[in-house]
Amino acid sequence: MDIAGSLLLAIALMLIIEGMFPFVFPGAWRDTFRKIAERPPHHIRIGGLIVMVLGLLLLLIAT
Repeated sequence: MDIAGSLLLAIALMLIIEGMFPFVFPGAWRDTFRKIAERPPHHIRIGGLIVMVLGLLLLLIAT
C-alpha cells in the first residue's frame, strides 16, 4: 500500500472511532464536549499536544 492509501486508511479509521462516541453515548459526549469547551484555551492546547504526542508514540511503536 502506498503512502496515500495508508493516509486515507488512517483518516477513515480516525473518523470511525470519532463517530462511535456520539453515536453510542450522545448525552455523555455532549456533556464532555461542553466541559472541554469551557476550559481555558491553554488547557485545550496542552490536551491537544498530549494527544498528538501519544499518537506519534503509537505510530512509532506500530512501524
